[in-house]
Amino acid sequence: MQTHFSDFQLKDPHIDHANGILRKCVHCGFCTATCPTYVLGGDENDSPRGRIYLIKNMLEKGEAATPETVKHIDRCLSCLACMTTCPSGVNYMHLVDHARTHIEQTYKRPLIDRMQRNVLAAIMPRPVLFRLALVAAKLASPFKSVIEALGGKRFTAMLNILPQKLEAPMAFGRAGIYPAAQKQKGRVALLRGCVQSVLDPNINAATIRLLTRLGYEVVVTDNNACCGSVTHHMGKEAPALASAKHMIDQWSEAEVDHIIITTSGCGVTIKDYGHMLRLDPAYADLAKVISAKARDISEFLAQIEIPQAQMNLRVAYHAPCTLQHGQQLKTQAQALLRRAGFDVREVPEGHLCCGSAGTYNMMQPDISKQLLARKLANINATNPQIIATGNIGCMMQIGSATKIPILHTVELLDWATGGPKPEKVSQI
Repeated sequence: MQTHFSDFQLKDPHIDHANGILRKCVHCGFCTATCPTYVLGGDENDSPRGRIYLIKNMLEKGEAATPETVKHIDRCLSCLACMTTCPSGVNYMHLVDHARTHIEQTYKRPLIDRMQRNVLAAIMPRPVLFRLALVAAKLASPFKSVIEALGGKRFTAMLNILPQKLEAPMAFGRAGIYPAAQKQKGRVALLRGCVQSVLDPNINAATIRLLTRLGYEVVVTDNNACCGSVTHHMGKEAPALASAKHMIDQWSEAEVDHIIITTSGCGVTIKDYGHMLRLDPAYADLAKVISAKARDISEFLAQIEIPQAQMNLRVAYHAPCTLQHGQQLKTQAQALLRRAGFDVREVPEGHLCCGSAGTYNMMQPDISKQLLARKLANINATNPQIIATGNIGCMMQIGSATKIPILHTVELLDWATGGPKPEKVSQI
């Protein structure tokens, strides 16, 4: 793609990087076939290729984002299926992240939009506030119709994905050192996380049980919360980078071999710390080291020996976009589940997003609902007893619309190798 940035513009390293990405695009359109929003609506501006043109135009002009550009960038799920299909190696992730930052800095959103984004950015990265917000939301649920009339569909969408049961806080999984249960093979840190640690602390507990059983010492650092992913994908770069630096400081001091991540959306961000902080002289090198140590739990377990089992249950595996496209980990989780004896069913159209995408299901509820309905129809076609996935957002999104138990991959692996039977599958 031909670009027309001035020499002055290209002195900005962010613009220079965006220019390099734009020039790789050859307009082939392969990305349109795997883009969920284009598949649903057929609007070129809601395809990666269309959005690339909008971003190019916005950045070349060096002006504030227009409402039309914002609308189509906001509709992007950042599922990154386009990057899997692109034959030219266009780094759409870095380009759309830069576009979101530009929008945040130059565009004044409508009041309700600003309010929702600021509330989510303030609450979700802070587990204590997030738990309080969930309790308040539960109390507000009976008044959905009134809330929708006052604030629109977005606020009722936030209520619709609430868990049926708010898990009690767990002591197991809090900050501390969890020793290996056998001869120690290594020392790893675990991202406790912000949203996941509140919505489903059983995931971290299962991870610690499994890793210590396999011979790994697990470190959960103090004040271990948000990796910066939530605010990063809203274009709020200052708080995102502050969160990233906080986690880099903690993990650097912990002196671990690897950093284990059980939320694939966080994994994409942490593995990109090296890029996000490349211009920060105090953190550039440290960020690269931490990114190199980051491992999704399925990625880590695939590289070590774990016991075989015979669970004999039908499992529909939903591949999170951030795992299969963002981290290019396409088969590890399924192979681990098969090794554990589960009958793993591949979900048709598995490359398409479920519509969760971080905060997307709360900010773009109509598109999100369409993608969820399509995903559920494909899952149900496999006739599963259990749904497995590797991202808390997908778990909440899919779980809000089905009675089939949905669990994290690591919960099933923990159970299969000697851990307790998860409460969600107590009736199976």
